[in-house]
Amino acid sequence: MSDKATARSYVRLGTGDPAPWFHQRSSGNPRYVFDTAAGRHIVLCFFMTSRDGQSRAALQEVAKHRQLFDDANISFFGVTLDPKDETTLKESMPGIRFLWDFDGSVSRLYGALPTDSTNGEPNVPARRFWMVLDPTLRVTAVFPFQPEGGEFKDVFGFLQMLPKPEMFAGVSLQAPVIYLKDVFEPEFCRKLVGLYETHGGTESGFMREVDGKTVHILDRMHKSRADYLIDDEALIKETQSRVQRRILPEIMKVHQFKVTRMERYIVSCYTAEDGGHFRQHRDNTTKGTAHRRFAVSINLNNDFEGGELNFPEYGPRSFKMPVGGAVVFSCSLLHAVSPVTKGKRYAFLPFLYDDEAARIRIENNKYLGADVPVYRDPEIEEKLATVE
Repeated sequence: MSDKATARSYVRLGTGDPAPWFHQRSSGNPRYVFDTAAGRHIVLCFFMTSRDGQSRAALQEVAKHRQLFDDANISFFGVTLDPKDETTLKESMPGIRFLWDFDGSVSRLYGALPTDSTNGEPNVPARRFWMVLDPTLRVTAVFPFQPEGGEFKDVFGFLQMLPKPEMFAGVSLQAPVIYLKDVFEPEFCRKLVGLYETHGGTESGFMREVDGKTVHILDRMHKSRADYLIDDEALIKETQSRVQRRILPEIMKVHQFKVTRMERYIVSCYTAEDGGHFRQHRDNTTKGTAHRRFAVSINLNNDFEGGELNFPEYGPRSFKMPVGGAVVFSCSLLHAVSPVTKGKRYAFLPFLYDDEAARIRIENNKYLGADVPVYRDPEIEEKLATVE
């Protein structure tokens, strides 16, 4: 593989550009979701094959600076095109992982391979480089490979000078969320909690894209929570009324977005007994969830410890809303719920969207797995049928 410039076209990412998101097999995960790594500085090293002397030297330099890569401040991802590396390279946790980019998809996205290269193409001219991303996955520096490791001093000098992730922008950042008190009255919160305690909940999973379909996944390592589905129409209207009066005007003021629809009416429970938590995720990354625009988290009690909501891309600050208080945020934001360490956390957790997103939801019904209910809206379906 050659580093020589050619007439072929490459993606060229520079400082300030958003890094592409991708899924790829890694040394520790058959489907690593790269965007969930946000919240720390990321080093991507496109070394292509460890059988090359220059690439081996780069990996040896990483090993010499092992202490830098702790997953709290910096994570390292080595990207290889060589299937033989899978038997010789091992991840070292925390902080050092390898991406098995044997189809070249990640390398094409980032400009290490030509955009028109194909899997299995011989003698593809490759560009080898180090790329550093900030905690929001934007490019902060690119260091091309140099003969005899000439770039090493610059690379590791740069990494040693990086600030703590929460100060990467030069100031302490506030996650772009809306924080509201008094959305639900205390007695209304008690009413919802009572419903859960009377009827109990069902283990709650999450959505994932598998073979082009949105499917429901249960994995307690990723998420441990149980939900009670509200089916009382009068009670559903009570929740809608409060959201309409107390949340929607704020969304319009802050985001200039008119919410017209609300998805799911559930009382959720995270328990210390079950290690209740939800690891880093986004709420709209499958075709079956692409319509979601805003998530709402309303605490229904406060006699628990842990279970706080945080947004890793914007620092370590976490949120524990008062009883009846809400955090409202874009479904695209990476967020997590820390483990509940004492008691139970009850919450009301709807999604909000608009009519245009409802069209997307209906159009994406064809991508739902058999275990995911389809969405129906006769009025929109009739309009779609007329257009077709």
